[in-house]
Amino acid sequence: MSQLLRFDELSLSQEVQQAVTDMGFETASPIQSEAIPFILEGRDVIGQAQTGTGKTAAFGIPMIEKIIPFEKSVQGLILCPTRELAVQVTEEIKKLSKYKKGVWVTTVYGGDSIERQIKSLKAGANIVVGTPGRVIDLIERRALKLENVKMAVLDEADEMLDMGFREDIESILEETNVDRQTIFFSATMSKPIMALTTRYQNDPKLVKVVKNEITNVNIEQLYYDVKGRAKMEVTTRLMDFYGLKLVLVFCNQKKRVDEVVEELQLRGYAAEGLHGDLRQQQRNNVLAKFRAGQVSVLVATDVAARGLDVENVDAVFNYDIPLDEEYYVHRIGRTGRAGKTGKAFTLVVGPERNRLREIMNYTKVKIDKGVIPTFSDVVGVKKGMFIERVRAAVEEGDLELFNDVLDNLHHAGLSTEQVVSALVKMNMGVVKNEFGDENLSGDDRRNDRFGRDGGRDSGRDSRGGGRFERGGRSDYGRSDDRGGDRRGSGRFEPRDGGRRSDSNSAPRYEDRERGPRTDKAGKPYKKDPGMVRMFVNIGASEKISPANIVGAFAGETGMPGNVIGQIDIFDKYSFVDVPKEYAPAVLDRMAGATIKGRRVNVEVSKPS
Repeated sequence: MSQLLRFDELSLSQEVQQAVTDMGFETASPIQSEAIPFILEGRDVIGQAQTGTGKTAAFGIPMIEKIIPFEKSVQGLILCPTRELAVQVTEEIKKLSKYKKGVWVTTVYGGDSIERQIKSLKAGANIVVGTPGRVIDLIERRALKLENVKMAVLDEADEMLDMGFREDIESILEETNVDRQTIFFSATMSKPIMALTTRYQNDPKLVKVVKNEITNVNIEQLYYDVKGRAKMEVTTRLMDFYGLKLVLVFCNQKKRVDEVVEELQLRGYAAEGLHGDLRQQQRNNVLAKFRAGQVSVLVATDVAARGLDVENVDAVFNYDIPLDEEYYVHRIGRTGRAGKTGKAFTLVVGPERNRLREIMNYTKVKIDKGVIPTFSDVVGVKKGMFIERVRAAVEEGDLELFNDVLDNLHHAGLSTEQVVSALVKMNMGVVKNEFGDENLSGDDRRNDRFGRDGGRDSGRDSRGGGRFERGGRSDYGRSDDRGGDRRGSGRFEPRDGGRRSDSNSAPRYEDRERGPRTDKAGKPYKKDPGMVRMFVNIGASEKISPANIVGAFAGETGMPGNVIGQIDIFDKYSFVDVPKEYAPAVLDRMAGATIKGRRVNVEVSKPS
């Protein structure tokens, strides 16, 4: 790999140089140092790089430099697999083009008003960032024209192929200028990826960057801009929302460790502290409890945590910003070990944003901003977990001993609804405190200076860094019934008088005639104990394929497509197995979503 370049060594305009300086970056990351010079030359590039290596700036900076300012036609197109990535890319492009007047960026994706996105495009977007499904929608409506595209970028191309977007991607690229520059970024170089590069790129330059230990690919890094007094509330919400079992919380002072431990214990968490005032025997006892899972939250200072080696740590919290950049690396290195995944959450208050920039500059990793889960988000997750625990208890049987309890409660004057609600409340332990309905973000500033993006408000309801977006209605995987010449007349004519019918012809689950549960082949269905069977009221009559379903579920919830289990597609409906931990998100995110333009209903399959 070539030597890392300083941004002032690259042939960049003064406006972009100033924007990069404002973002706190001086030296380009490895992928930026490798890719930017080739892309600026006009070369097609294949970039193999993981998320978090700075690849957005690697293609975003050259794209901004190539845009003809104030020209309203779309000159740059960036395709992303999910809405949250599209929003993140848009925010990064806007920061990089901060001083470039006449460069307008718009995000388009399912789940947001298509009319508003059309209005934004008409206002004059010359860079469009979007998901394949919504881009196709807008092309079909004649609202998005790509004949003037100078640069097309496929970000996380392997993810888009895994989600069933291959034919949509091909269709979109066929609509662009044949002389365009084409950039592919992908974590893997699979055969399908290479097939696309062969077809749509011209003598591409391969740029390969592998992240080293300082930027562990197994660790998802997010920061949360919070109000100082809300740090504890945000910490506990994140622990509850993600269902974290073993957590490390780092503080800068011994006094802070004791305060955090006390507050966690008052909230019902099994927490212990680790700092320099502990005797060795006390330290050993605390660590033994933590390793055994008797203590779920260990709060520590950096000095006390030296040499700490505990497996299966789900997440690390930087309750206080570390005093040294190297401390940050050591802290987050406690999770994501031995090939396992982990999370690193950093709580940032006001002026600490400058320290965060210094950390990102040191690690050469872009730490994305997470969105704080709401009180309702946390309650929703806990409800889903409670339902699964109740279901498991019923399936275990041996309930006869307790059959008379409900009758006794009725005699005590309580209704069944009151009994159930009280038991749920007691089990979940959720209490709405003074933070319940408050916005806990420490950054309430409205950045509408570049407000041409019809989808800017999308991130408000994303969960924990945008893993789960609220109320999504993306259209996925319309490739099955598209054949013939991709450039021929009528390529994007609406089919059957308009494809967005909200017809209720497909039955809801409770309206369907029930019988013995079988798979599509008629064989008895065998339940995987780690999966939840979902009913979807759309099937083969709508030309649905497994790829369409995988694309919709993965795109709406953020779950990896490869964790989805058995899919059985019948004429009017389908069954989909999803991991238990994703079931609540599927029920929430797929409510009102669309597959191939058809709004669907998703429910937990009832036992036969």
